[in-house]
Amino acid sequence: MISNQVLLNTIEGLKEISHLDFGIMDADGREVAVTAPIFADAAGAIPDFALSPADSQSAGPFQFFKVFDEQQLEYVIVVCGDTDNTLLVGRMAAFQIKGLMAAFKERYDKDSFMKNLLLDNLLLVDIYGRAKKLHIAADAPRVVLIIETSQDREKNVLELMQEYVGVASSDFVTAVDENNVVIVRDLSDPVKLREIDKTAAAMESYLRKMGLSGIRVACGTVVNEIKEVSRSYKEAKMALDVSKIFFEDSAVIAYNELGIGRLIYQLPIPLCKMFIREIFKGRSPDEFDQETLTTINKFFENSLNVSETSRQLFIHRNTLVYRLDKLQKSTGLDLRVFEDAITFKIALMVVKYMKYMEQYDY
Repeated sequence: MISNQVLLNTIEGLKEISHLDFGIMDADGREVAVTAPIFADAAGAIPDFALSPADSQSAGPFQFFKVFDEQQLEYVIVVCGDTDNTLLVGRMAAFQIKGLMAAFKERYDKDSFMKNLLLDNLLLVDIYGRAKKLHIAADAPRVVLIIETSQDREKNVLELMQEYVGVASSDFVTAVDENNVVIVRDLSDPVKLREIDKTAAAMESYLRKMGLSGIRVACGTVVNEIKEVSRSYKEAKMALDVSKIFFEDSAVIAYNELGIGRLIYQLPIPLCKMFIREIFKGRSPDEFDQETLTTINKFFENSLNVSETSRQLFIHRNTLVYRLDKLQKSTGLDLRVFEDAITFKIALMVVKYMKYMEQYDY
């Protein structure tokens, strides 16, 4: 439950204070964490001590102390030293380890609860019952953020974000799969509620500074009940997927910013193919030459403004009009007409969506 590194850090701190060596062993006498290579001599006495009714016992230079977890013997603390304070220090060490176990157990229980909550694995009655037991507010406003980075095994994103958020925070940091880290952010503070975008951008910036690349942060919408957290998670997950198709250059994306891309993402591929066939009579928008595609995209960027588009493309206005007339003849769509422009824009997005789905064998 507690990592060996945490246990080692704890007893090394105790050693620095008391000038005594400590060993943490399991009930069979196997070493878990030690401050010196002298506790192998104590291992043989531990099985008998574990079966005895005594909470502490001495043998030679060693003093043994039991640490229980719900009446189950979890660890045996061994203190090496012959001073007047050995018994007192050993009891304090056992108390410290027991406190750590309780803290980590509560953290694990909350983490397990949050994972099941995100994945809709809990009944409604269980959600409120367990939230109350774990002292988690049921009616606090929250938002879910999902962080994805490119594969980098040398960096632990989960640990980095746990450190960034802080242990005392009311936010939850967890992972429901091997690719993404999920933050369930408590927005009870009105300032946090107003600065969701800034928070997401700050997280992305922090991970970049820590040497990670390919970072995407996706946000769901704010929910006011704990039972709705899974909805915010699903929204953030969709925002993450849609951003890879239609917002490739955006490191931070929110569900409410997806626009029409959100609708296209939910269309079945056969329907998309039928739409493209009907609009372009068997052709595909990506079959146009690069000059034409550049012209189209720039025309859309400038809200169908002919003068501004021709200026940015460094071409004469009549040249742009000629290109638009040529496109109208080949497709039947006049991009200067709003309805035709919308149809063409949607078609470009649909083609992009289909290519993405085909790439991942959907």
